[in-house]
Amino acid sequence: MGPALLALAALLAGCGEEEPPPHLRIADADPARGRAVILERGCGACHVIPGIRGAVAWVGPPLVEWSRRSYVGGRLPNAPENLIAWLRDPQAISPGSAMPSLGLTEREARDAAAYLYTIGTAQPVPAGMVLGPREGGPRPEARLRPRGDQ
Repeated sequence: MGPALLALAALLAGCGEEEPPPHLRIADADPARGRAVILERGCGACHVIPGIRGAVAWVGPPLVEWSRRSYVGGRLPNAPENLIAWLRDPQAISPGSAMPSLGLTEREARDAAAYLYTIGTAQPVPAGMVLGPREGGPRPEARLRPRGDQ
């Protein structure tokens, strides 16, 4: 295989979801199914979600670098069991939140959480680094990346 083909193979190998760190892995959950749940339930109507076509809305917080976030729903530490609970019933965790209940099953919430935990694992980016063009939705002006320690 020539150098160009090797480079192309390396690029294509990196196109799939990244593996989350061990403390964020969810047993028996499938990020690919989670991606499908996120598409099907229209999560991109409210959130910027990397890897989800058309998910460029700023109604809710952008979900960029989710695996680096500190809190779920602004209240609970970012841990798989908390994210799954939030996805299943956000109003139980933060009454009055704009996040609606989507009626997700336990399996759907686990899979969606598994997908979200693949976001932000590929390459560490220092907190506060400016987002690049087309990284954070349709707004043209620069924005800062979320901090992982808040």
